[in-house]
Parts: sequence; C-alpha cells; structure tokens
Amino acid sequence: MIKSLFQTLRRLRDDRRGLAALEFALIAPFMILLYLGSVEISLALSIDRKITSISSALADLVAQDDIITDDEIADILNAGAVIVAPFDPAPLEIRITSVLMASDGSIEVQWSDASGMAPHTEGSSISMPSGVLERNRSVIMVEVDYQYDTMFGELGVNQFNISEVFYLRPRRSIVVTRS
Repeated sequence: MIKSLFQTLRRLRDDRRGLAALEFALIAPFMILLYLGSVEISLALSIDRKITSISSALADLVAQDDIITDDEIADILNAGAVIVAPFDPAPLEIRITSVLMASDGSIEVQWSDASGMAPHTEGSSISMPSGVLERNRSVIMVEVDYQYDTMFGELGVNQFNISEVFYLRPRRSIVVTRS
C-alpha cells in the first residue's frame, strides 16, 4: 500500500504534461490586467486630447466675434458635447469667461457663462497667469473639466479628473461684449 502510494507520488512528480497550463494560469491574470490597463490609459489620453480640443475650439469660436449673443453662447457651449463624442458628455463642465485688465492694472470678469459649473460673477476679481493680459485688453478664458470613470474602480483607481484652461485674445475687437 505504501509502496503504491510512493509510486503514484513519484509518477506525479515526474509528469510534466500540465506544466504549461500551470504557468499560463499564473501569468494570465497579470497579462490581462496589463492589457486592460494599457487600453484604459489610451482611453484616458484620448479624452485628455478631446478636452484640449474643446477648450481651444470654444475659445476660438468666441474670440472670432466682437458681440456675442445668448443664443450664440448656448450653441458654443453645446458644441463641447459634440466635440467630446464618442465619450459621455454628462461629466463635461465648461466655463467661458471674458476677462479685462483695466488701465490701473486691475483684472475683472466682464461676463461669464457656464455649462455644468457655476459662471464667474460679473465684475469680480480673478487671478490670471502673468503675461496673459495687457492693460486695456481682454482675453477669453475657457475652463473645461471632465471626470473620467475608469474600469478599475475595485482596484482603487476610480477616476481621472482632467482639466484644461485656454486663453485667447479677441480677434476683431479689444473686448468681446455680450448682448
């Protein structure tokens, strides 16, 4: 009885037929996770490029006008949802602001509109990076935020918060006014 048990154990020890399956079972989860992670990173980079495109395109649309109406600003804000396609437009937040530097160097909001977030208060002070504004000039500032949900929520990587701020000077006038 003991002799047959030792023979069976020896035969199992010398048998190499299932070795490849065992190695595959150990390596496969890591390889699948690596593949899915690379897909997720490429999707996050793609949405980051979309957010950059949204901010520059919307700033360009506003900067091309000298007087912008409520209907035009609504269409421009809706254009952001079109540009973000095929990604979900629900987490997209856009704020378009006209900022003016007065002759005394003070910087204030001329007007602001937003979708998904609160607009800046008209007349309020706002901080700007140095070199963006000149005295008696304005700039169109477009802020875009997007909260990208990943497929790895169970692993602790739930979301990427992607933000972009784009500044563009008006093309046809010193200030883009609202009517």
